[in-house]
Amino acid sequence: MTLRLSESQTEALRRRAEAEGRSMQQVALRAIEEYLTRAADDDLTDELAERGAERFADLLRRLGE
Repeated sequence: MTLRLSESQTEALRRRAEAEGRSMQQVALRAIEEYLTRAADDDLTDELAERGAERFADLLRRLGE
């Protein structure tokens, strides 16, 4: 896989990596890992909310009356 960044993105990544004492690849990989974790958490939250809405649909309807 090749990741193409703009010059400004590359420079920002370079500065961040230098400030953290890590390589640009390490910083990018950590950012990707965090993104994927958040996305999976969002998916789980959506699924649980949908199941809760189905499970408590009658109660929610009555509370809305």
